[in-house]
Amino acid sequence: MIKLTLNGAWINMKNINELTALRDKFKNSIAIRTGDTAAANGEKHVLVCGGTGCHSSGCNAILKKLKESLKTHGLEDKIKVVVTGCHGLCALGPLIITHPDEIFYELVEPDDIEEIVTKHLIGGEPVLRKVYHEAIVDGKLISFHETDFFKYQHKISLKNCGIIDPECIEEYIARDGYQALAKALTTMTPLEVIDMVKASGIRGRGGAGFLTGRKWAYAYLTDSDKKYVVCNADEGDPGAFMDRSILEGDPHAVIEAMAIAGYAIKADEGFVYVRAEYPIAVNRFEIALKQARDFGLLGTDIFGTGFNFDINIRLGAGAFVCGEETALLTSIEGHRGEPRPRPPFPAIKGLFGKPTILNNVETFACIPPVILNGPEWLSKLGTENSTGTKVFALGGKIKNIGLVEVPMGTTLRTVAEQVGGGIPNGKAFKAAQTGGPSGGCIPAELFDIPIDFDNLLSIGSMMGSGGMIIMDEDNCMVDIARYFLDFTVEESCGKCTPCRIGTQRMMEILENITEGRGEVGDLEKLEELGEHIKASSLCGLGMTAPNPILSTIKYFRHEYETHINDKKCASGVCKALFQYVINEKCIGCTICKRACPTDAICGEVKKPHFIMQEKCVKCGVCHDKCKFSAINIG
Repeated sequence: MIKLTLNGAWINMKNINELTALRDKFKNSIAIRTGDTAAANGEKHVLVCGGTGCHSSGCNAILKKLKESLKTHGLEDKIKVVVTGCHGLCALGPLIITHPDEIFYELVEPDDIEEIVTKHLIGGEPVLRKVYHEAIVDGKLISFHETDFFKYQHKISLKNCGIIDPECIEEYIARDGYQALAKALTTMTPLEVIDMVKASGIRGRGGAGFLTGRKWAYAYLTDSDKKYVVCNADEGDPGAFMDRSILEGDPHAVIEAMAIAGYAIKADEGFVYVRAEYPIAVNRFEIALKQARDFGLLGTDIFGTGFNFDINIRLGAGAFVCGEETALLTSIEGHRGEPRPRPPFPAIKGLFGKPTILNNVETFACIPPVILNGPEWLSKLGTENSTGTKVFALGGKIKNIGLVEVPMGTTLRTVAEQVGGGIPNGKAFKAAQTGGPSGGCIPAELFDIPIDFDNLLSIGSMMGSGGMIIMDEDNCMVDIARYFLDFTVEESCGKCTPCRIGTQRMMEILENITEGRGEVGDLEKLEELGEHIKASSLCGLGMTAPNPILSTIKYFRHEYETHINDKKCASGVCKALFQYVINEKCIGCTICKRACPTDAICGEVKKPHFIMQEKCVKCGVCHDKCKFSAINIG
């Protein structure tokens, strides 16, 4: 029994009607943030992005200034300020959205706040110089929902991120929160829940793409006095931040889904394994856990059904290998995170030797909507064997760096050119890396490939957890392969020889190639080593480690051959294989000489200059500073 805000009464959440009443009390307030202007009734909301990206760019200062300004103008009780999760356009933070007029402000600074308050919130005239640039077309404002970044998206896992206050359980409930749990516990058997998840076709969003319902069924059919539900939030891929953003923006979705999973397999305990480098996510999840317990949505006799379930948090130290399910379970048990041989699989013998289902954050976030809307609702989205949507963290050479969610089967071109806004500075698309260090590089000739689990595997890449790094014509693909393999070598736990030694040997060959010591036959050695490592490594980290190398050799073999045979890097990235040379356009302005950090440039004023190669560290400052295109990379 706890005191809630429904008519100031004491509410017993064992009564499902009280959950529905609380939802109805708050749903109109939330509705104005989703385009329902009729629900506004004169009310105004200002949503301040509180994701990690915006925190790093100063959202706390924005929030403080906003509250001070509203108080100065006597508006603190008339305009509601809400700190939300990620709004998606991470590189443009701090971000603010106003409702019901749906004005999206980018790159907001504390000095902009007073003008936004007086001119816009009071005067009704948006501050155009700070409005999201894509929302101004031919000098006219359009809704940010109509911009390319947003209109191609379909949000399921991210449906509440950027809309609700993640530290307010009432706002989650207002968005049908915990209705799926109530439905499962009171109207469905565990097997019916599993059958619904199976019928939806949802596959694990953590990388392997295993059918979620089938995994749950294995655990359900295994007899045991104890079972566990584990959420993998150990997001280790470079440039990936999908799971972190969901935990920061919608933690209750994961809690509700884990409780549903617990009911489905007859487990009474769950663990969330999250890296300690995610302090905002951890803090908000801890708040959400306390709220769920206080509301009777975790703990004993949930909704009066006799079902008991609770969740614990375990913090990881940031080891990439702990993203592999058996290594993660080993770490939770208090041991060094190393993978175990399979079989037996965790659904049969997992955490503490008991049947365990393990899914990642994004997979769990899809479960409540499936239970509420039915399996056909999800299976109508995406492709036949890859239903639903996928969240991607867009990074690299792309205009709209941030978080997106698109239906499976959306082409790479659509993600990069429409949602991502294209390649900056008029450069040409060269490749996209999906799946992080475990994935492969997709070349320009496959730009129109529909993105789903099977298509990516067929071309030597993989979905992975959802990182997508875009590369342009200036990237060296040999260097890209070296970068990802270097990460894998550092993160290998060392338990099995193929991964521990094999990746190191591949790294040595790649370093030789990028430093001008490559030899004929090196590519064949890399391919042979890669296939052996894939076939004989103990866990997924080793099995997929060669993917970046094998895919770049397959699609960019000519670049490797140029490095080996001609000792040149056409992209001017591998420093050992190029030189900065001053050409005949030099007028002796001395800008490059004054900028050089190692005094490697000599010459007199108004006379051609010369670069002393033995002193040049190839930093590129001279090339960037020269106004006359007088410095070549050769």
